[in-house]
Amino acid sequence: MFSHITLGINDFAAVEPFYDAIMKTLDIEPFLRHETGKAYGTATGPKLFIGPAFDGQPAQAGNGNHAAFLAPSRTAVNAFHAAALAHGGSDEGAPGLRPHYHPNYYGAYVRDPEGNKLQAVCHSARK
Repeated sequence: MFSHITLGINDFAAVEPFYDAIMKTLDIEPFLRHETGKAYGTATGPKLFIGPAFDGQPAQAGNGNHAAFLAPSRTAVNAFHAAALAHGGSDEGAPGLRPHYHPNYYGAYVRDPEGNKLQAVCHSARK
C-alpha cells in the first residue's frame, strides 16, 4: 500500500539508538545509513526513513499523525513498547487489546524522543 514513510529528525545521533532498538523488536533491519539519517526495511519494500527535513527547516512532530508498524506477535508489541521507553521514548498507550478496531487488534503507542508518534500492532491472536 505504501513505499515509505519519512519522519523528520533534528538530532539523529540522539534518536538513532531509539529507532535501532524499536525496529529490532519488530525484526526490521536498517539497510541504509548516512551521517544524518537512516532507513529501515528493504530497498524495494516498505521502509521508514529518519533524518532531517529536506527543506532545511527544523523538523516538527505532526499532531494527529503516527506511523504504525506491523508486529509479528503480541510479544513483539510488548517488546516494542518497552524498548521505546527504555531508549528515551514516552508512553502514548500501553500494550493491549483495542477491540473497538477488531477483536484481535493488539497495539501500543509511543512517542520518539522528538515527539513523533509511533505504534506497533498485531492483528492476530498470536501471543
